[in-house]
Amino acid sequence: MSEQSPAARRIVSSRHLAEGEGWELSELEFGLIIVNNAFSRWMTRCMAAAGHPDLSPLEILILHNVNHRARDKRLSDICFLLNIEDSHTVNYALRKLLKAGLLESEKRGKEVFYRTSPDGIALCTDYRDVRRQCLLDSLAATELSGTELRDLARNLRALSGHYDQASRAAASL
Repeated sequence: MSEQSPAARRIVSSRHLAEGEGWELSELEFGLIIVNNAFSRWMTRCMAAAGHPDLSPLEILILHNVNHRARDKRLSDICFLLNIEDSHTVNYALRKLLKAGLLESEKRGKEVFYRTSPDGIALCTDYRDVRRQCLLDSLAATELSGTELRDLARNLRALSGHYDQASRAAASL
């Protein structure tokens, strides 16, 4: 069996994006695509196991974000914290979560504030329990330490800044 060149062993999302310098970024991007899809699938299945099978990944993220630290949040807060530009998608998800009885809203002046309802809090707690049972226990068996997970999270947040800057630059072309 002949040994493959390093270029032939590259795992990338699009070969045409991996030619020349910077091919490693295409390999990372492919990893991000795979983890994004796996994470979205995980969230919906975890939420289904927690008792609410009809929420989308975005709605689940918004529910958890609103529940975070038990502080009322505005649409703009949620968009900012989740790094979402299209506030219409968040607004639609908020309406769906309100209709499902998982959130409550209160108008203060011109602003609308959202908080998790008692049913929403219970659902987040049930999700946490399923997460602990199905994900945390298996993750503990891997070689990733808490420090390594925190470092990875920090690097992903920094990388998101580079993609945000590049998207602003691309929008001005």
